[in-house]
Amino acid sequence: MTKLSIIAPIYNEEDNVAPLCEKLFEVLPKLDHEFEIIMVNDGSTDRSMESLEEQARKYPKLKVVDLRRNYGQTAAMMAGIDQASGDIIIPIDGDLQNDPADIPRLLEKLNEGYDVVSGWRRDRQDAAIRRNFISRVANKIISWVSGVHLHDYGCSLKAYKQEVVKDVKLYGEMHRFIPIYATWLGARVTEIPVAHHPRIHGTSKYGLNRIFKVVLDIIVIRFLDRYFTKPIHLFGGFGIFSILLSILSGIYMVYLKVFEDISMIQTPLPLLSVMTLLMGIMSILMGLLAEILVRTYFESQQKNTYLIRTTLNGTDGD
Repeated sequence: MTKLSIIAPIYNEEDNVAPLCEKLFEVLPKLDHEFEIIMVNDGSTDRSMESLEEQARKYPKLKVVDLRRNYGQTAAMMAGIDQASGDIIIPIDGDLQNDPADIPRLLEKLNEGYDVVSGWRRDRQDAAIRRNFISRVANKIISWVSGVHLHDYGCSLKAYKQEVVKDVKLYGEMHRFIPIYATWLGARVTEIPVAHHPRIHGTSKYGLNRIFKVVLDIIVIRFLDRYFTKPIHLFGGFGIFSILLSILSGIYMVYLKVFEDISMIQTPLPLLSVMTLLMGIMSILMGLLAEILVRTYFESQQKNTYLIRTTLNGTDGD
Protein backbone atom coordinates (compact mmCIF):
# COMPACT_ATOMS: atom_id res chain seq x y z
CA MET A 1 0.00 0.00 0.00
CA THR A 2 1.26 3.46 -0.91
CA LYS A 3 2.33 5.56 2.06
CA LEU A 4 1.92 9.33 2.28
CA SER A 5 4.26 11.68 4.12
CA ILE A 6 2.70 15.07 4.89
CA ILE A 7 5.31 17.70 5.79
CA ALA A 8 4.42 20.98 7.49
CA PRO A 9 7.12 23.52 8.50
CA ILE A 10 6.01 25.41 11.61
CA TYR A 11 7.33 28.80 12.65
CA ASN A 12 5.43 30.78 15.29
CA GLU A 13 2.09 29.17 14.47
CA GLU A 14 0.93 28.28 18.00
CA ASP A 15 -2.73 29.00 17.22
CA ASN A 16 -2.68 27.09 13.93
CA VAL A 17 -1.05 23.80 14.98
CA ALA A 18 -4.11 22.21 16.59
CA PRO A 19 -6.61 23.20 13.84
CA LEU A 20 -4.17 22.01 11.16
CA CYS A 21 -3.75 18.64 12.87
CA GLU A 22 -7.50 18.32 13.25
CA LYS A 23 -8.09 18.97 9.55
CA LEU A 24 -5.31 16.64 8.44
CA PHE A 25 -6.51 13.78 10.64
CA GLU A 26 -10.01 14.37 9.37
CA VAL A 27 -8.97 14.01 5.69
CA LEU A 28 -6.14 11.46 5.67
CA PRO A 29 -7.81 8.44 7.38
CA LYS A 30 -10.47 8.50 4.66
CA LEU A 31 -7.87 7.82 1.97
CA ASP A 32 -6.82 4.34 0.94
CA HIS A 33 -3.23 4.99 1.99
CA GLU A 34 -1.00 4.63 4.99
CA PHE A 35 0.20 8.01 6.16
CA GLU A 36 2.45 9.92 8.49
CA ILE A 37 2.47 13.62 9.32
CA ILE A 38 5.79 15.33 9.97
CA MET A 39 5.70 18.78 11.50
CA VAL A 40 9.02 20.60 11.72
CA ASN A 41 9.34 23.29 14.36
CA ASP A 42 11.68 25.80 12.77
CA GLY A 43 12.95 27.48 15.91
CA SER A 44 9.63 29.03 16.94
CA THR A 45 9.78 31.62 19.72
CA ASP A 46 6.13 31.25 20.78
CA ARG A 47 4.32 28.17 22.16
CA SER A 48 4.34 26.30 18.86
CA MET A 49 6.56 23.53 20.24
CA GLU A 50 4.35 23.05 23.29
CA SER A 51 1.34 22.82 21.02
CA LEU A 52 3.14 20.29 18.82
CA GLU A 53 3.96 18.18 21.88
CA GLU A 54 0.29 18.19 22.88
CA GLN A 55 -0.79 17.09 19.40
CA ALA A 56 1.89 14.38 19.28
CA ARG A 57 0.45 12.85 22.45
CA LYS A 58 -3.00 12.97 20.90
CA TYR A 59 -2.03 11.61 17.46
CA PRO A 60 0.56 8.80 17.37
CA LYS A 61 1.00 9.22 13.60
CA LEU A 62 2.25 12.76 14.09
CA LYS A 63 6.04 12.99 14.06
CA VAL A 64 7.55 16.23 15.40
CA VAL A 65 11.03 17.46 14.44
CA ASP A 66 12.36 20.32 16.56
CA LEU A 67 15.19 22.29 14.94
CA ARG A 68 17.73 23.96 17.22
CA ARG A 69 17.05 27.42 15.77
CA ASN A 70 15.21 29.15 12.93
CA TYR A 71 16.82 27.97 9.68
CA GLY A 72 14.08 29.06 7.26
CA GLN A 73 11.31 27.31 5.37
CA THR A 74 13.58 25.57 2.88
CA ALA A 75 15.75 23.98 5.57
CA ALA A 76 12.65 22.95 7.54
CA MET A 77 11.21 21.39 4.39
CA MET A 78 14.47 19.54 3.79
CA ALA A 79 14.45 18.25 7.38
CA GLY A 80 10.93 16.91 6.85
CA ILE A 81 11.87 15.23 3.56
CA ASP A 82 14.89 13.60 5.20
CA GLN A 83 12.64 12.18 7.94
CA ALA A 84 9.91 11.05 5.54
CA SER A 85 9.40 7.34 4.80
CA GLY A 86 6.45 7.68 2.43
CA ASP A 87 6.21 6.88 -1.26
CA ILE A 88 4.54 10.24 -1.86
CA ILE A 89 5.72 13.49 -0.24
CA ILE A 90 3.14 16.26 0.28
CA PRO A 91 4.34 19.58 1.78
CA ILE A 92 1.72 21.92 3.20
CA ASP A 93 1.91 25.32 4.90
CA GLY A 94 1.41 25.46 8.64
CA ASP A 95 -0.74 28.62 8.59
CA LEU A 96 -4.06 27.01 7.48
CA GLN A 97 -4.07 28.91 4.19
CA ASN A 98 -3.65 25.64 2.29
CA ASP A 99 -6.64 23.28 2.57
CA PRO A 100 -5.92 19.62 3.48
CA ALA A 101 -9.15 18.75 1.64
CA ASP A 102 -7.21 19.28 -1.62
CA ILE A 103 -4.83 16.40 -0.88
CA PRO A 104 -7.11 13.74 -2.46
CA ARG A 105 -7.28 15.82 -5.65
CA LEU A 106 -3.48 16.02 -5.80
CA LEU A 107 -3.30 12.24 -5.45
CA GLU A 108 -5.89 11.69 -8.18
CA LYS A 109 -3.83 13.81 -10.57
CA LEU A 110 -0.64 12.03 -9.53
CA ASN A 111 -2.30 8.71 -10.43
CA GLU A 112 -2.72 9.93 -14.01
CA GLY A 113 1.00 9.32 -14.53
CA TYR A 114 2.57 12.51 -13.23
CA ASP A 115 5.56 12.63 -10.89
CA VAL A 116 4.85 16.09 -9.47
CA VAL A 117 1.51 17.85 -9.00
CA SER A 118 1.81 21.49 -7.96
CA GLY A 119 -0.95 23.51 -6.33
CA TRP A 120 -2.07 26.73 -7.99
CA ARG A 121 -3.67 29.33 -5.69
CA ARG A 122 -5.79 30.77 -8.49
CA ASP A 123 -7.98 32.75 -6.06
CA ARG A 124 -5.25 33.79 -3.67
CA GLN A 125 -6.37 35.43 -0.43
CA ASP A 126 -3.42 37.71 0.24
CA ALA A 127 -2.56 41.40 -0.08
CA ALA A 128 -3.30 42.47 -3.66
CA ILE A 129 -0.06 44.35 -4.38
CA ARG A 130 2.45 43.33 -1.73
CA ARG A 131 1.87 39.59 -2.20
CA ASN A 132 -0.36 38.73 -5.19
CA PHE A 133 0.95 41.11 -7.87
CA ILE A 134 4.60 40.63 -6.98
CA SER A 135 4.09 36.86 -6.86
CA ARG A 136 2.53 36.81 -10.33
CA VAL A 137 5.43 38.79 -11.77
CA ALA A 138 7.96 36.53 -10.06
CA ASN A 139 6.20 33.39 -11.31
CA LYS A 140 6.28 34.63 -14.91
CA ILE A 141 9.98 35.45 -14.64
CA ILE A 142 10.77 32.05 -13.11
CA SER A 143 8.80 30.26 -15.82
CA TRP A 144 10.58 32.25 -18.54
CA VAL A 145 14.06 31.66 -17.07
CA SER A 146 13.59 27.97 -16.20
CA GLY A 147 11.42 26.86 -19.12
CA VAL A 148 9.05 25.15 -16.65
CA HIS A 149 5.68 26.85 -16.96
CA LEU A 150 3.71 26.94 -13.70
CA HIS A 151 1.37 29.65 -12.44
CA ASP A 152 2.34 29.41 -8.78
CA TYR A 153 5.78 28.30 -7.64
CA GLY A 154 5.24 29.67 -4.14
CA CYS A 155 2.33 27.39 -3.23
CA SER A 156 3.65 24.89 -0.69
CA LEU A 157 0.86 22.38 -1.32
CA LYS A 158 2.34 19.93 -3.81
CA ALA A 159 2.59 16.18 -4.26
CA TYR A 160 5.85 14.49 -5.20
CA LYS A 161 6.69 10.89 -5.87
CA GLN A 162 9.42 9.97 -3.43
CA GLU A 163 12.01 9.08 -6.07
CA VAL A 164 11.78 12.62 -7.49
CA VAL A 165 12.87 14.38 -4.30
CA LYS A 166 14.98 11.77 -2.51
CA ASP A 167 18.28 13.02 -4.00
CA VAL A 168 17.37 16.72 -4.10
CA LYS A 169 19.28 18.88 -1.63
CA LEU A 170 17.72 22.26 -0.89
CA TYR A 171 19.58 25.42 0.08
CA GLY A 172 18.70 29.08 0.58
CA GLU A 173 15.10 29.66 -0.48
CA MET A 174 15.02 26.87 -3.07
CA HIS A 175 12.01 24.84 -1.88
CA ARG A 176 9.73 26.61 -4.37
CA PHE A 177 11.93 25.39 -7.23
CA ILE A 178 11.61 21.64 -6.58
CA PRO A 179 9.35 21.23 -9.67
CA ILE A 180 12.19 22.71 -11.75
CA TYR A 181 14.72 20.29 -10.29
CA ALA A 182 12.25 17.47 -10.88
CA THR A 183 11.82 18.50 -14.52
CA TRP A 184 15.60 18.40 -15.00
CA LEU A 185 15.48 14.81 -13.68
CA GLY A 186 12.94 13.94 -16.36
CA ALA A 187 9.87 14.08 -14.12
CA ARG A 188 6.39 14.77 -15.48
CA VAL A 189 5.09 17.94 -13.82
CA THR A 190 1.60 19.46 -13.83
CA GLU A 191 -0.53 21.71 -11.62
CA ILE A 192 -4.13 21.98 -10.46
CA PRO A 193 -6.05 24.84 -8.84
CA VAL A 194 -6.31 24.52 -5.06
CA ALA A 195 -8.18 26.43 -2.40
CA HIS A 196 -6.50 29.27 -0.54
CA HIS A 197 -7.85 30.76 2.67
CA PRO A 198 -7.11 34.08 4.38
CA ARG A 199 -4.75 33.87 7.32
CA ILE A 200 -6.75 33.85 10.57
CA HIS A 201 -4.07 33.47 13.24
CA GLY A 202 -0.56 34.88 13.32
CA THR A 203 1.20 37.06 10.78
CA SER A 204 2.93 36.41 7.48
CA LYS A 205 6.67 35.76 7.71
CA TYR A 206 7.39 37.20 4.26
CA GLY A 207 8.01 40.79 3.23
CA LEU A 208 9.18 42.71 0.18
CA ASN A 209 12.77 41.63 0.86
CA ARG A 210 11.75 38.22 -0.46
CA ILE A 211 11.80 39.69 -3.99
CA PHE A 212 15.57 40.09 -3.89
CA LYS A 213 16.01 36.55 -2.59
CA VAL A 214 13.89 35.21 -5.45
CA VAL A 215 15.94 37.17 -8.01
CA LEU A 216 19.19 35.75 -6.63
CA ASP A 217 17.70 32.25 -6.54
CA ILE A 218 16.69 32.61 -10.19
CA ILE A 219 20.31 33.41 -11.06
CA VAL A 220 21.43 30.27 -9.23
CA ILE A 221 18.74 28.20 -10.98
CA ARG A 222 19.82 29.48 -14.39
CA PHE A 223 23.45 28.75 -13.64
CA LEU A 224 22.73 25.22 -12.41
CA ASP A 225 20.54 24.55 -15.43
CA ARG A 226 23.00 25.64 -18.11
CA TYR A 227 26.47 25.49 -16.61
CA PHE A 228 26.56 23.09 -13.65
CA THR A 229 28.38 20.35 -15.60
CA LYS A 230 30.31 22.78 -17.85
CA PRO A 231 31.23 25.91 -15.83
CA ILE A 232 34.16 26.69 -18.12
CA HIS A 233 31.62 27.74 -20.77
CA LEU A 234 30.41 30.55 -18.50
CA PHE A 235 33.68 31.66 -16.91
CA GLY A 236 35.70 31.01 -20.06
CA GLY A 237 33.21 32.85 -22.23
CA PHE A 238 33.41 35.91 -20.02
CA GLY A 239 37.21 35.56 -19.90
CA ILE A 240 37.55 35.48 -23.70
CA PHE A 241 35.25 38.49 -24.00
CA SER A 242 37.40 40.41 -21.49
CA ILE A 243 40.63 39.51 -23.30
CA LEU A 244 39.17 40.57 -26.65
CA LEU A 245 38.06 43.86 -25.08
CA SER A 246 41.60 44.31 -23.76
CA ILE A 247 43.08 43.71 -27.21
CA LEU A 248 40.64 46.11 -28.90
CA SER A 249 41.25 48.86 -26.35
CA GLY A 250 45.02 48.35 -26.77
CA ILE A 251 44.78 48.62 -30.55
CA TYR A 252 42.66 51.76 -30.27
CA MET A 253 45.14 53.22 -27.80
CA VAL A 254 48.01 52.67 -30.27
CA TYR A 255 45.88 54.11 -33.09
CA LEU A 256 45.26 57.31 -31.12
CA LYS A 257 48.96 57.62 -30.34
CA VAL A 258 50.19 57.03 -33.90
CA PHE A 259 47.53 58.69 -36.03
CA GLU A 260 45.94 61.26 -33.69
CA ASP A 261 49.02 62.14 -31.64
CA ILE A 262 47.08 61.64 -28.40
CA SER A 263 49.19 60.53 -25.47
CA MET A 264 48.24 57.21 -23.94
CA ILE A 265 48.11 58.68 -20.45
CA GLN A 266 45.47 61.15 -21.57
CA THR A 267 42.92 58.35 -21.93
CA PRO A 268 41.70 55.59 -19.61
CA LEU A 269 42.60 53.02 -22.27
CA PRO A 270 45.85 51.75 -20.65
CA LEU A 271 44.03 51.04 -17.40
CA LEU A 272 41.10 49.47 -19.28
CA SER A 273 43.42 47.22 -21.28
CA VAL A 274 45.27 45.98 -18.21
CA MET A 275 42.15 45.47 -16.08
CA THR A 276 40.20 43.59 -18.75
CA LEU A 277 43.22 41.41 -19.54
CA LEU A 278 43.60 40.47 -15.87
CA MET A 279 39.86 39.86 -15.54
CA GLY A 280 39.91 37.62 -18.59
CA ILE A 281 42.83 35.54 -17.33
CA MET A 282 41.30 35.23 -13.84
CA SER A 283 37.90 34.22 -15.28
CA ILE A 284 39.44 31.44 -17.35
CA LEU A 285 41.41 30.21 -14.33
CA MET A 286 38.21 30.26 -12.22
CA GLY A 287 36.50 28.23 -14.94
CA LEU A 288 39.28 25.64 -14.81
CA LEU A 289 39.01 25.43 -11.02
CA ALA A 290 35.23 25.05 -11.32
CA GLU A 291 35.72 22.22 -13.82
CA ILE A 292 38.00 20.44 -11.34
CA LEU A 293 35.40 20.88 -8.57
CA VAL A 294 32.59 19.53 -10.76
CA ARG A 295 34.64 16.46 -11.66
CA THR A 296 35.53 15.93 -8.01
CA TYR A 297 31.83 16.20 -7.08
CA PHE A 298 30.70 13.57 -9.59
CA GLU A 299 33.63 11.17 -9.32
CA SER A 300 34.04 11.22 -5.51
CA GLN A 301 30.35 10.35 -5.06
CA GLN A 302 30.25 8.06 -8.08
CA LYS A 303 27.50 10.17 -9.58
CA ASN A 304 26.65 10.20 -13.27
CA THR A 305 26.01 13.28 -15.36
CA TYR A 306 22.89 11.57 -16.72
CA LEU A 307 19.82 9.73 -15.40
CA ILE A 308 18.12 6.74 -17.02
CA ARG A 309 14.34 6.49 -16.86
CA THR A 310 14.18 2.85 -18.05
CA THR A 311 15.82 0.36 -20.39
CA LEU A 312 14.37 -2.17 -22.81
CA ASN A 313 16.21 -5.39 -23.69
CA GLY A 314 19.12 -4.05 -21.67
CA THR A 315 22.40 -5.85 -21.24
CA ASP A 316 24.63 -6.26 -18.21
CA GLY A 317 27.55 -4.57 -19.96
CA ASP A 318 29.40 -7.78 -20.93
